[in-house]
Amino acid sequence: MRLFPRLFLGHLLVTLVALGALLLIAEVTAPSFYRHHVEQMVALLGPEGRELRPDLERGMRQTLNLALLAALPFAVGFAAFAAWLTSRRIVRSVRLLGEGSRDLAGGHYRRRLPETGRDELTDLAHNFNVMAGSLERVEQDRVALIGNVGHELRTPLAALRGYTEAMTDGVMVPDQAAPAIGREVRAMERLASDLSLVSRVEAGRVELHPTTFGAASLLHAAAERFGEAYAERGVTLTVQEEPDAAQVRADFERSLQVLSNLLSNALRHTPQGGQVTLAAETAGSGVRFSVQDTGHGIPPEHLARIFERFYRVDPARTRGEGSGVGLTIARGLVEQMGGQMAVVSGEGGSTFTFSLPVALRSEGLVPIGGGVTT
Repeated sequence: MRLFPRLFLGHLLVTLVALGALLLIAEVTAPSFYRHHVEQMVALLGPEGRELRPDLERGMRQTLNLALLAALPFAVGFAAFAAWLTSRRIVRSVRLLGEGSRDLAGGHYRRRLPETGRDELTDLAHNFNVMAGSLERVEQDRVALIGNVGHELRTPLAALRGYTEAMTDGVMVPDQAAPAIGREVRAMERLASDLSLVSRVEAGRVELHPTTFGAASLLHAAAERFGEAYAERGVTLTVQEEPDAAQVRADFERSLQVLSNLLSNALRHTPQGGQVTLAAETAGSGVRFSVQDTGHGIPPEHLARIFERFYRVDPARTRGEGSGVGLTIARGLVEQMGGQMAVVSGEGGSTFTFSLPVALRSEGLVPIGGGVTT
């Protein structure tokens, strides 16, 4: 059965029940009411009025019942009109929702429903629009991801093709091409590894092994890993540690990976003769780590998107120097370990900061090798 007949029957049933209840109440309470008026009429008519008492009572009762029955058609009409108004509003919303759902199923994620009124149907339309917006963003991310992956793979694949053709034409011998081919293969492997990691980070499925360690140990481990690379580029790497910095409770290797991504990013954007400073300090219930460089800085319009996958401030300058997901991975790992990441930038360079939770005193810190405690 369609919606209007069901609503009409429901309204009609309520109307009939109300009329039936009214008739019953009238039969119970009305006699005392009109008997009082009959007595007044009998008193006015005198002795002859007593003979008319039964007729007067019967007439008033019939008049009341007829009045109630006469209201029945109007009640039925009102029930039909109310059902029509209600069904018209509901059916219109349901029809729009059905059409919108079919559009979404067909891949038309820009479809939105009108939000008019302040009832539950408006809330339903609003929730549908929110869902459609989320699906549209997911689809845009998917398309952008496919395009970016294809773009990232194009450079190493073109190089591999060039080396292959050079060996085929006899321009290069295999021994000459092997190192370059190996370098391009490693770039593709790094891209595949980063894509796998960023997908797990965004899904919150990275396995963490929290330990308790000193902030200084993390800074020195990162500086030792990148010392040679910074020296080759002529960039000074400085470590500033707070003497009484608190102990950190997080995954040491993942924390080191976060610092590594930030240091790698800073190295790419700091010119020769520049400086990058690593620092850590206790801030409230966490330890704040920072990587500050003296590079070119990030324009304000790019700061809001700097942590997006494959987003590059200057694609022409950084293409091929990284996978484009390092900052995305870094922020995801920090958030999964219970911290936050931020960036500030200006003409004098950029500063990336992230926080990690402070270890509780009740955890019982026992020193082990490398300054790390567990």
